[in-house]
Amino acid sequence: MKYPLVSIITPCFNGAPYLDRYFSSVLQQTYAPLELIFVNDGSADRTAEIAESYRPLLEAKGIRFIYLYQENSGQAAALNRGLKLFTGEYLTWPDADDEMTPDCIEKKVAYLQAHPEYDMCICKIAQVIENAPEKTATPMERIISDGEDNLFSDLIFLKNVFYCPGGYMVRTTAIDSAIPGRDIFDGRGGQNVQILLPIAYRGKYGYMDEILYIYYVRSDSHSHSVNTSEKEILQLQNFETLLLETLKRMPNGVFAQYQLKIRQRYARLRFGNALDTREPKLIRKYYREMSVLGIATFADWLRFRKNTPPVSLLLK
Repeated sequence: MKYPLVSIITPCFNGAPYLDRYFSSVLQQTYAPLELIFVNDGSADRTAEIAESYRPLLEAKGIRFIYLYQENSGQAAALNRGLKLFTGEYLTWPDADDEMTPDCIEKKVAYLQAHPEYDMCICKIAQVIENAPEKTATPMERIISDGEDNLFSDLIFLKNVFYCPGGYMVRTTAIDSAIPGRDIFDGRGGQNVQILLPIAYRGKYGYMDEILYIYYVRSDSHSHSVNTSEKEILQLQNFETLLLETLKRMPNGVFAQYQLKIRQRYARLRFGNALDTREPKLIRKYYREMSVLGIATFADWLRFRKNTPPVSLLLK
């Protein structure tokens, strides 16, 4: 029996402390054949040395290993390079500081082969706080409702979803249909939403009732960090911009349908984070944004007045 090739694309920036764990999880995969495209995004640590040190082990196991280097341009730009080159029938793109369970790829391939109607599968993941005194794995999964399951909308509004890329596997045919030219916006982040949104909009997807991926959260990670409220505000602004740009590329008036809803949703999220900062200027700014969009309620006004001094006091 001929097994389909699975491609793995992993961008990495200064991931040296975690690469032994990552490469070990690739080597431990019970599935073959595999193609690994590892994109070094201008790392200044030992990333290149460690990655190349695993080449003999990977190739001895029959894994096609492609190592790429680029000047630091961001995760999305790094993933973009891999998207142009991968040749597998299926794609997954785990982060360099996470790990797959040994049967992660095998079980996802089996699931998609058993369900040809699905373009993508989603497994459960376990979240581990890297620098916690005791590392406890917390299960994370999408809760499936009894009604219509709208992953596309939930990805947009950050409801009941996770953007952890290693939890997903996608058919290449779905990528080529949903993302013409396999081209996403280059940048510092946002690569996951740019892949998942078009596929969730056009295709079908299935859920696996099993933890197959370990997602590590640490303080200094680009995408795995615990952020302050001010950083979260900036991230929300960037994410909103990326969402709108991604929807502009999609057909059937999707952008027009969701533009206002996105602006309203993320304005409210920013206001909530501004309240956490206790900075009157930020609170005033994002309350005003909600007012302009017509979504500020009386309860919002009360929280606004409670956390900001009167303008007359600011002018003294």
